[in-house]
Amino acid sequence: MIVANVRSRLTREDVGLALALVAQAGSEARDRSETTLQEEGLDAFLDDPALLPALLETPRGAHASLPLFAYVVVRQALLQGGERDRVLADYAAAILLHFGLRDRAQRVGDHDDETYDTLAGLVAAAEGPDPRRAFLVQAHLGNYALWMSGLFPDFIERRRWRRGGPDLDYFEQLGRRGFQLAAQHRLANEHGLALLFALAAERFPVLRIALNRISDGLLFPNNHSPDRLLRQVRDEARWRHPS
Repeated sequence: MIVANVRSRLTREDVGLALALVAQAGSEARDRSETTLQEEGLDAFLDDPALLPALLETPRGAHASLPLFAYVVVRQALLQGGERDRVLADYAAAILLHFGLRDRAQRVGDHDDETYDTLAGLVAAAEGPDPRRAFLVQAHLGNYALWMSGLFPDFIERRRWRRGGPDLDYFEQLGRRGFQLAAQHRLANEHGLALLFALAAERFPVLRIALNRISDGLLFPNNHSPDRLLRQVRDEARWRHPS
């Protein structure tokens, strides 16, 4: 099961590299980052506005570990949308790291033989007779919907226009439903995940838009289609005036 554990995976080497990256902006930035780390802790330091540009724009940033890079990128994207909950950023970063491995996005668990490539298949399995597996499927429904709608919105839009596939609203609806079901499951309370899943359901649109910004800017920066522009305009209005 995916949990919000990216920050806990950061090492001394990660922190040292992050300090060195921020220090490239000058002595004032270095002193500020060291003071923040000492007085406010690692979480506050990772919010330093100089860290993300250094990761993306300087040669030394290429040496960052995947956990450090993923958390900072997701955290800054969410901060831009006004979402300050660090656990939510940690969880979204964990989804990116976990689903980036082989066919993990299509499997409910590492050793689960079933594979799913549609939300409909996950919805059908979310009410299965085995309570533990139903819980895992419900959480996976939310995770998979966020992964697809967050990182591959252009693919979803193209498929909608060419083949009549579901739109982003459909992914949001079922993703929120998956997290809501998981939050209400007794196993969520037992594992301390009920509040996280409830928040992920509530803030799913903000999570999706934040990941869209990462996808548009870092993964697929050369797509300038009218569909993307319309999505960005629509989402910008939604970002500024959430329902």
